[in-house]
Amino acid sequence: MPVTDEAIEKIKSMIVTGELGPGDKLPKEADLAERLGLSRNSLREAVKALSLIHVLDVRQGDGTYVTTLEPNLLLDALAFMVDFHQDDSVLEFFEVRRILEPAATAMAATAMSDEDIAGLRAVLDELGEDPSVEVLVANDLEFHRRIAAGSGNTVLCSLIEGLSGSTARARIWRGLTQEGAVRRTREQHAAICDAIESRQPDVARAWATVHVAGVEEWLRSALGVPRSSS
Repeated sequence: MPVTDEAIEKIKSMIVTGELGPGDKLPKEADLAERLGLSRNSLREAVKALSLIHVLDVRQGDGTYVTTLEPNLLLDALAFMVDFHQDDSVLEFFEVRRILEPAATAMAATAMSDEDIAGLRAVLDELGEDPSVEVLVANDLEFHRRIAAGSGNTVLCSLIEGLSGSTARARIWRGLTQEGAVRRTREQHAAICDAIESRQPDVARAWATVHVAGVEEWLRSALGVPRSSS
């Protein structure tokens, strides 16, 4: 195992076993390197790598700390990774969205507070009669973000938010080239909001599936990618 990977595994082990918890400060570099049987250089590289994925927080002049390790922080790297995928690979992210978002929407129909549902409705009402594509995309992202958060599951919410980066480009493409996209999006969002407001998880799930699958099918057609027979 490369020495940097070994160093990462040893620090990870300290966190997983509870020796270091969220918010804890790591021992001084020299002491930790000696304790783990590592060179200071390999330890330094490991700390740098773990800080990039938000496991560690390096504070200049203060030391290195374990982060909160909350899902939204650790899954932030997902959004960075998916932004590199373009063209037909975007379809794979839509397929994942088609699995996750309906589930989150159904959960939101039972878990969202009345106040949060009112906020969701307000997002829809903010959209003017003739919004630009950019405004529509921003509104769409906020609508889905609120539903994901309303599911009450922070991991699910973070996964969905991480997928939004790559799918935003497809939303723009769809808005620019497909007739009726704005009208359909607004109608489907309203139906989803109505189902959540009336506490009908199965109906909410169905409308969310229709919404995401519709975008996916259009994109598949535009890219000339046939649906797998399996």
